[in-house]
Amino acid sequence: MAWRDTFLRYFGPGLLGGITAGDWVKLLRDNHFNIALSCLPRAIAISSQSLQNSVFRGYEQWRYDPKLKDVAVQPPLFLLGHWRNGTTHLHNLLTVDERFAFANNYQAFFPHSFLSTEAFASRLLAFFLPKRRPMDNIEWDMRSPQEDEFALCVASGESPCMGWVFLQRQEHYDRYLTFQDVSPVELARWQEAFVLFLKKLTWKYGRPLVLKSPPHTCRIRLLLEMFPGAKFVHIHRNPYAVFPSGKRTFQVNFELHRLQRPRPDRLDEWVLRQYRKMYEVFFEERRLIPEGNFVEVRFEQLEEDPLGQLRRVYEVLRLPDFGLVEPALRRYVDSIAGYTKNKFPDLPTTLRNRIAEEWRPCFQEWGYPV
Repeated sequence: MAWRDTFLRYFGPGLLGGITAGDWVKLLRDNHFNIALSCLPRAIAISSQSLQNSVFRGYEQWRYDPKLKDVAVQPPLFLLGHWRNGTTHLHNLLTVDERFAFANNYQAFFPHSFLSTEAFASRLLAFFLPKRRPMDNIEWDMRSPQEDEFALCVASGESPCMGWVFLQRQEHYDRYLTFQDVSPVELARWQEAFVLFLKKLTWKYGRPLVLKSPPHTCRIRLLLEMFPGAKFVHIHRNPYAVFPSGKRTFQVNFELHRLQRPRPDRLDEWVLRQYRKMYEVFFEERRLIPEGNFVEVRFEQLEEDPLGQLRRVYEVLRLPDFGLVEPALRRYVDSIAGYTKNKFPDLPTTLRNRIAEEWRPCFQEWGYPV
C-alpha cells in the first residue's frame, strides 16, 4: 500500500476525526471503553483531535450561530440507493452542475467547524489523503462530494456508520438505519444535527443541496416530514453485483475506522440483513413521495448512457435547464472514460441462492434475472 493508505489504516482518526471531546467521552463510556489494543493509535489520534475540535466548535458557535438562525434550507435533492448501487457515480455527475451545492469530504468529516477551519485545515489534511478511494479507486480529494451521513454520525452519534467503528455493537447502531425504533429524544437530536449541518451548507453556498446518503433510502417518511418539497433519485443495480462490491467496501471501511476487532464470520449475514431491511422500508415509503418528485435510475443504463439518463432525471424532476450543464457533463464523462471497476470472483452457489431468496423483492421489482 502507498504510505498514505498505511497511515490512515493504522494511525488515522477515521470517521471520528471531527468529534468533540465531550461526545467522544460519552461514546467511549457507552461502549464500556472497549477498544482493541491494535486500535489504540487511532483512539489516541481521536482523543487529541477531539480537544481542538471542541475549541473550534465553540468558536464557530460564537461566530456563526447568529448568522445561521434565520437561514432557510431549500428542499434538497436526495440521492438514494444501497452502498455500491452507483450512488457515488450519480452524485459526482449531478454535482457537476454548479447551480447545486453539496457536502464535500472536509465538511462531512468536520461538521462542527468547517465554516471556520476548512480554508486552512483542508489543505493540510489533503496531504494525508490518498489520491483514490481505497475501496474502488475513484479519484477524490478534500473537495470531492461526500455522504452527509458521515457528518450526522459525528454530530449526533446516531448513524449505522457508527457500527463501522464499534464493530461489536453493530446491531445497536443499525437502529439508526431507519429510525423506526428510536426514542423521541434520539430522533430530535439527529434532526437538530441534520438541520444545523444543512443550514451551514446553505449559508455558505446559497444554493439548493444535492445530498447522498445510502441510509436515507429507508428514511423517506422522515425526510418528507422535515423537507416536504424534497425530490428523490433512487439508483438500483443488479443485487448479485452489489453484494461482493458492498462486502468489500465494508471491509475496507472497517479497517479505516474501527476501534474493535472485526467479525468476518458475521459479515455476510450483516450485509444480507441490512440490504433486506433497507428495501423493505423503501418499498413501503416510496409511495409517500408526491408525483413528479421521484425518479428511478438503473445503474447499468447510467453507466452506458450517462448523459441520456441525467437528461431524463432533469426532465422528470423539473430541474433547471439541462442544456446549460450538458457541455460540462460531457467533459466530466470524458475525463473518467478510462476508469476500471473492481472485479470479483463468481459467488459460491450457496451464497448466490441466499441472495436470490432474501433479496427476491428487489430482483422482481427491477427485473434482474435470478
